[in-house]
Parts: sequence; C-alpha cells; structure tokens
Amino acid sequence: MEDNGTYRWSGNRGDSGKPFHFKKILRNLLLVMAALVILALAGTCFYTVDDKQQAVVTTFGKVTDVTDAGVHLKLPLGIQQVRKVDVNVYQQIKLGYEDVDGGYEVYSNESAMITGDYNIVNVDFFVEYKISDPVQYLYSSNEPELILRNLIQSQVRNVVGSSTVDAVLTDGKEDIQRQVKELVTEILEEYDIGLTLVDVKIQDAEPPTQEVIEAFKAVETAKQQAETVINDAKAYQNAQLPQAQAEADKLIQNAQYLKQKRINEAVEQVAMFEAMYTEYAQNPGITRSRMYYEAISQVLPGVKLYINTGSGASDVQMLLPLEDLMNTEGGQ
Repeated sequence: MEDNGTYRWSGNRGDSGKPFHFKKILRNLLLVMAALVILALAGTCFYTVDDKQQAVVTTFGKVTDVTDAGVHLKLPLGIQQVRKVDVNVYQQIKLGYEDVDGGYEVYSNESAMITGDYNIVNVDFFVEYKISDPVQYLYSSNEPELILRNLIQSQVRNVVGSSTVDAVLTDGKEDIQRQVKELVTEILEEYDIGLTLVDVKIQDAEPPTQEVIEAFKAVETAKQQAETVINDAKAYQNAQLPQAQAEADKLIQNAQYLKQKRINEAVEQVAMFEAMYTEYAQNPGITRSRMYYEAISQVLPGVKLYINTGSGASDVQMLLPLEDLMNTEGGQ
C-alpha cells in the first residue's frame, strides 16, 4: 500500500504496476445505483388508461381524482395509488344457465320459478350492465356484481310470481322484461353502487316437464293458426270491400240518375200542361176537341179517326180519314 491510499499488486502475470483506485469505483457504483433508483421511481410516476377505462387515483388512501384515457402522472412510493375500471364495456350476467363447450348448462335452482297462477316454469335471463361511477363501484360495496345479481334474481321472481304461466311462456315476455328492468333500475339508483342496468332479456322460458312443454307448444301452434285465419279473413275483407263500395256507388249514381229523370219528366209535363192551359184559355173549343182526339188515339192506338165537317144532315162534305190528311199535309 502506498502513501496516497492506493494498492500496488505485484503479480506473476506481467503487472504494469499502475495503482488500483477503490474510491473511484465505489463512487461510480453509487452513481449507477442512484440512476437506477431514479429511473425506477420515474417509471412509477406514469400510468396509462385506455379508451375503455377510467382510473381512480387515491392519495394516502383518499380518492383525489378520476382520470380518463391517456398518459397521466402520479406521486411515487405508494403516495398515490391508481385503480383502473372498465367503464365503457358492456358486461353480462346469466341467470339460470351458463355457456359450456358450445352449448349451455341449466341451473334449475336459479331458473325454476312459480307463476301467479301456481305453475312452475324454468326462465333463463340474460342481463347486460355497465359501470357508471367507478368511485362508487370500488368503494361503496365489497361485491357490486353479486349485489346486482341477487337484486335481479329477486325482482325476476317478483314479476314472474305476479304473472300467469301463459304470459311467461308466450306473449307476456316483453312486459316482464320491461317490469324487471324498471324495478332493478329504481333500486340501483337507491343503492348507488356505481352500476347501471342496460338490458334484461328472457333467454328461454319453458315448463319443467316434457308433457307440459308439448301442451304449450300445441297451444302456441293453435294461436299461430288462429292469427293466420284472422289475417286471411282481413285480407278477404280488404279485397271485397272496394268491390262492394264500387257496387254501392254505382247503385247510388243510378238512383240519382232516375231521380233526376223523374224530376225532368215532371217538369216537362208541368210545362206541357201550362202550355195546353194557355191554348185552352185562348180557344176552348178547339183545344177541347184536340184533347179528345189525342185521348182517343192513346186509348185506342189502332183506331182511325174521321172528322165530319158538315154542319147539317144535307151537308155530306167530309175529310176522310184524319191520318191520311196529316200524311198528305206532311208530304206537301
């Protein structure tokens, strides 16, 4: 060891005799370690949130911020903690069944229910929900999904228990789904566990035994056949109504035509009577004779009329017959 604090090695491998500086090496090691620590701390000061998530930031265990998608800073050494929550993702709950190897397995303890008319049915529900408030979701309850599942089961049994078996199995499914969704949504707002119900659908509904299933299938088939007959009747009605309406319009128009014809004939007869009366007032004798001859012609259409023009017994001048005279005059 030299006076300046260095060591000199005298080896057998051709040592050059240069001094070995331990302090310099130790200082470099400390600098490298410090740089590594700083890099590690810097790495914990950043976190990334994707577009389907929100991050809840806590400082010493207290919620201080909720961040959206992007890169953000936080305090290191556990001062600030970040919990990411999938808020823009639709999540599912299956009640009464579970998908297994391309099929599904039924859980009767969840699907078996009693209807309002004391019948047993198996009803499977498919539920969609999403996280609406990440803070409430993380810190207002221990297991919010389990709370939602139990709540849906309770309200499903409540609604099915007040419905008839026909409604559950046939045409009342949409109304049951709507009632369940409204009830669950109302209670979720009261509980405030950070979840929002998106949709509730009846996946399947059937009686527990095969005999009852076949009976309800027969009922459903009969209903469909009845609807088909009703639709056919309506189609026939729609085809016949225009034809009947056209026939009615035709009869109405014909009646109106006959009515107007009768009115016109009456007006014409009144005009002829008035004209005849005017002539009668001017020449009563001539008009009276003319009317008499016309009446005879109408009563006896084949009779020939002779007009005696003589004024006495000795006068034999006559014009025979009347129609020949009219034809002669017409020819001239």
